Amino acid sequence: MRVVVAHNRYREAQPSGENTIVDVEITQLAAAGVEVLPFLRSSDEIPSMSKAAKALLPISPIWAPKAQHDLDRLITEHRPDVLHLHNPYPLLSPWVVRTAHRRGVPVVQTVHNYRQVCSSGLYFRDGVICQDCRGRTLGVPAVVHRCYRDSRAQSALMATTLAVHRPTWRSVDRFVALTSAVADHLRDYGIPDERIVVKPNAIPDPGPPVPVGEGFLFLGRLSPEKGLGLLLEAWRRHPDGALGPLRIAGDGELRPLVEAAAAERSDVTFLGPLDRAGVRAALEASAVVLATSTWHDVLPTVIIEALAAGRPVLGTALGGIPYLVGADAPREPAGTGPAFRASIPGLPVGMVTGEAGWVVPPDPAALAAALPPAAAGAAALAPAARLRYERTFHPDVVTKQLIDVYASLSRPPR
Repeated sequence: MRVVVAHNRYREAQPSGENTIVDVEITQLAAAGVEVLPFLRSSDEIPSMSKAAKALLPISPIWAPKAQHDLDRLITEHRPDVLHLHNPYPLLSPWVVRTAHRRGVPVVQTVHNYRQVCSSGLYFRDGVICQDCRGRTLGVPAVVHRCYRDSRAQSALMATTLAVHRPTWRSVDRFVALTSAVADHLRDYGIPDERIVVKPNAIPDPGPPVPVGEGFLFLGRLSPEKGLGLLLEAWRRHPDGALGPLRIAGDGELRPLVEAAAAERSDVTFLGPLDRAGVRAALEASAVVLATSTWHDVLPTVIIEALAAGRPVLGTALGGIPYLVGADAPREPAGTGPAFRASIPGLPVGMVTGEAGWVVPPDPAALAAALPPAAAGAAALAPAARLRYERTFHPDVVTKQLIDVYASLSRPPR
């Protein structure tokens, strides 16, 4: 089987989990015997472009002529069975779907965010969840609020792109929804069930886990939507040292907030940005991993890393987090969040136990109440966390699912 993997890489100066996942997925597919033809562009190419190429950048999200020419040549030369698209912006454009279809190549797209509808892709603005552009033909609110790169002009371009390419997206042969929440988003957008497959990302197996450590670990981008303010407010509702250590690792605009918290309390430690060995050590030292996002986080890779290390997760009941910990329930209309299961007797109101962790409403009081029972229950839930990784997020499982998606679409042998 021959597959074109198309992805516009995000700038390396802004570390992207999506870039990492695409790289890992290409490696996993090749190891499984799939012939992968990478069709990659990088936003880091933009500064070195010629003046003529830069002059075309404003229209690139709608139609990137050079990318279409190059893709058409690649398809003509190699005759792939499937094109698998990840991020098309800004140098590929969703037009690659039309280019592939013109040559008779079916298209799979992995949906990593909400950019079919939302210009920023996050459903998050000014510190709160925002879905003002849902259901609109043109995302005027995105323009008014400068949702794309804090620019009205660029927001207008992106809103126009989303309007122009609504038929393009609806022509995609199969969507890979990373979680059940993303599947809900696609249904709300008008994609029929038979063209949606729920398939999460995978990460390499780090090996058998060690016994749980102590305390809690927050690992990720230090930005408002990741819920650091929520976490620290909840943490301060407990006496210093009552919950064991809170380790915070990562970097970003809220780094001063974390450094101030570490200076204020002896039970908060700021680890800074970590390499892979540092991440592994931090996971092993902790008992529970925190995923306190205040937006509909699609698929926080840190949760899969936690499960692979045999660490249960305490998270907010938003986006893909309930799915990842096995606590997702039947949902209300897309975007309104999960309908909670009845709380387990003895747990705080609103705290739901899943296969591999717990979820709570994104509220400081709810999170504060959930911290002690999570600490107490970590060791008991650790084996189930590792088992959920092995059954749902292991590369052997996930890569087979993806190859099955390709096989369901690929043309008969030539």
